[in-house]
Amino acid sequence: MNRFDGRKVLVTGAGSGIGQATVARILSEGGVVAAADLSADGLEVTRQRAEAAGVGDRLSTVVADISSEPSVHDALGGAIGALGGLDVLVNAAGILRSSHTAETSLEFWNTMIGVNLTGTFLVTREALPALLESGRGVVVNFSSTSASFAHPYMAAYAATKGGIRSFTHAIALEYAKQGLRAVAVEPGSIASGMTSNPGFPTEGVDPSLIGKLYPWIGEGFAPPEDVAGVIAMLASDDGKFVTGTEIRIDGGTHM
Repeated sequence: MNRFDGRKVLVTGAGSGIGQATVARILSEGGVVAAADLSADGLEVTRQRAEAAGVGDRLSTVVADISSEPSVHDALGGAIGALGGLDVLVNAAGILRSSHTAETSLEFWNTMIGVNLTGTFLVTREALPALLESGRGVVVNFSSTSASFAHPYMAAYAATKGGIRSFTHAIALEYAKQGLRAVAVEPGSIASGMTSNPGFPTEGVDPSLIGKLYPWIGEGFAPPEDVAGVIAMLASDDGKFVTGTEIRIDGGTHM
């Protein structure tokens, strides 16, 4: 099933985790993908996997810092130009860090905001002209279960993900009459580079608060491919009547 035949897709955070899995899924369904990440090494792994799957000819990679306006304009703007347009944007890039809120520095807070929230805005703004020109553009943003449910020691992270959810709703309505759809996915309990080393505080943590963040179905955290499958549905015509909302993917952690 090639739901992405002839479709041009930009995926950020494509050097690991869910972003990398999304690149593989969309390539497997016929899409032409520009994969962006801050890590050149991660992108090389993404490229090697695409080559091994026989779809490397439809993949390009670009190193970019989504928190930097010049980098987004030059690197990602250039990638969109090289694609010759854009049909789908997947804003998977982000960072997960934690701290005791009373001990959180302004630098920590601003870094979280700058990468997760401002980065999503900058990339979306850069991509919007091409997405609107497509006439059926799709933006898939990454919120989180932390936007709706209490995740201890993650106040800064949760704030960015709540902002991304609201941002998604706003652009979905603003551009609906121009054919654009915008949806947020809210992963939780997913095994990825971010969740394997979230940097929880080493002292003063209440284990009972963290222990409740565990899925009720399956055998633990799910692989990133489980999220990539949902993204592929939302970004394809199978999701053509879905916009201005969020999809929670957490194995029942927050039932």
